[in-house]
Amino acid sequence: MKKESLVADFRMTITQIAAATIAATLITWGLAAALFLLEQNRTIYPANYYERQIPAIDRYVRRENINLLSKEKKTGLKPVIKGAGITYQVVDGNASVLYGTNTDPIFSSETDMINHLNTTSIYKRTNTYLHVIPIVSQKGQIKGAVALIYRVKMTSADSGGQWVLGLIAAALFSPVVYIVLFTMLFSKLFIKRINRPLQLLKEAAEKIKNKDLNFEISYYSENELGRLCTAFSEMQQELKASLSAQWEMEQGRVEMVEALAHDLKTPISIVLAYTESLMDGGYTDSKRICRYLSVIEENAKKCSHLVQQIEETSESVQIENELNLVSTDLHDFLAKKVKGYELQAREKDISIVLCDTDCLHHSYLLDTDKLERIFDNIVSNSLRYTPAKGKIFISVLADQATIRYQICDTGCGFSKKDLVHATERFYRGDGSRNSRGSHSGLGLHTVKQLVHQLGGDIELSNGKAGGACLQFSQKNFGNRLKRACHHGE
Repeated sequence: MKKESLVADFRMTITQIAAATIAATLITWGLAAALFLLEQNRTIYPANYYERQIPAIDRYVRRENINLLSKEKKTGLKPVIKGAGITYQVVDGNASVLYGTNTDPIFSSETDMINHLNTTSIYKRTNTYLHVIPIVSQKGQIKGAVALIYRVKMTSADSGGQWVLGLIAAALFSPVVYIVLFTMLFSKLFIKRINRPLQLLKEAAEKIKNKDLNFEISYYSENELGRLCTAFSEMQQELKASLSAQWEMEQGRVEMVEALAHDLKTPISIVLAYTESLMDGGYTDSKRICRYLSVIEENAKKCSHLVQQIEETSESVQIENELNLVSTDLHDFLAKKVKGYELQAREKDISIVLCDTDCLHHSYLLDTDKLERIFDNIVSNSLRYTPAKGKIFISVLADQATIRYQICDTGCGFSKKDLVHATERFYRGDGSRNSRGSHSGLGLHTVKQLVHQLGGDIELSNGKAGGACLQFSQKNFGNRLKRACHHGE
């Protein structure tokens, strides 16, 4: 049925009703006929049943003869007459009624009676048969007669046979009953087949209303309802994909805002450090003061830029991951970054070393905003975990396809758990690198996201002499190098 249309299914239902009605009717009629034949000899008299009794009654009357004229013999004929379909009347020689089960005068005169003796004729008054048996004396004189009135047709022997006739009558009307019963049965099954997919669609609509798209409509058919369920399932999948994309974009937007807010910590820390140094140092060297103020100004601008990005990200529906590539001298860029960390490093008695390589002295197409955020997060972590008298090394390798940056420190290094989970969102760790104050767990996760936007990857390790090393790469968008660069000595 599932491969047929609703119209074909409806036609099949009508055919089933008709076939079932015909089959049930034939079975009923067959059973009724068999029962009739079985009960015929016991409860149903054949048409000539009473006619066959006439010879026996005739012999009995002739044997009893004039004794039957006595009123004491009124019950004398009852033993030989079987059934209610035959009546009798005893008359005298003048045709007067003496007794019997039929008391209405049959003969109009003695002559009329004599004319009917020993004959069987049609009794027109009741449309029955009349058989008259004479009662004769020993001298041969006609003293009276016994008139038998009977019908020639099938009759029931007693009240017990009426139910058989009733069954036959019911069998004749059984097709009407079967049509009603089978219509109710097969229409119910037809409605059930229709209601099942409709119920599934109703439940699916309720789930969508409740913002639950994790469901499946388990109804597959080639009819109209099956195609409707398939279309509904396709709509659900499209809606789920659309909403999932929106949810992912929203989640990305939230993560971007959190990451940008986290990135504000580094420039704010630098501004605070240089401001405190200016307020507490009593410097008279105008060059140093100008340099400190330029660092403060630069990081204040960076804070303003990050705040602007947060506002734009909060207002935007889609996260913009487009790169803003600018031709930049890599050495100048990194040297400027190192100077920005100088005061914080000096306060902790830490040295930041920019390793000189041939790769540094080239211009590359860089997204300086993203690269600054990456370095700020990594270097701020290294400053946090590197002890006094420690060092932080920054080095670069590049070839025609990739630029690789490496930041290593002489701190406590990463634990085994840190090496696996440190770039996960909100991971704080439980090792020694987490024992020095709290942080949000977003720094390296943000770095990983930014590095992926630059077309690279990130790798965490521990140096041979101890300390943590973080290497990340980016795509070389400029392709400026003819050969690979190596570390300078």
